[in-house]
Amino acid sequence: MRFGEYFSMSRDLSIPSVDRGSNRPTTTRRRGFTLVEVLVVVLVIGILAAIAIPRYAGSKDKAYVAAMIADLHNAAIYEEQYASENHAQYFSGTATADSPVEGFRASKDVTVILTATNILGSRISEYVAVARHSQSKESCELRSGMIACTTGEDLTTGVVPLT
Repeated sequence: MRFGEYFSMSRDLSIPSVDRGSNRPTTTRRRGFTLVEVLVVVLVIGILAAIAIPRYAGSKDKAYVAAMIADLHNAAIYEEQYASENHAQYFSGTATADSPVEGFRASKDVTVILTATNILGSRISEYVAVARHSQSKESCELRSGMIACTTGEDLTTGVVPLT
């Protein structure tokens, strides 16, 4: 067998047999893949899965964080609009996709908790917004116009290390 001849060979395997009724030889054809070919395909699929699955999981977490950040940006717009119409006073509440607060509706599976500090009789007021996604360990917080996202106790986004 010369080099490369294997790939040009026919895949039909003929096995001689005898037809019992007429006693004349017939051939039975079997078609299929060899064990080596099947193992190579399974190996390639396994390697691709080992590469793709961790990347997919990481991109899902990034998408959850992006949804929380987008909701915090939208919440800031609603808070500032509300304050411009209500003598610089902000609103508080818990917003989800099913229950909006003052017109603000969070994305699917995201809960935004808005906490306003209003000092009556003055124009001093502020708000804090915390967003959590039901399928992520991370949470994001909007305070004084800055958004920081955390995983448990560790800050992961929006951190400037002090040197």
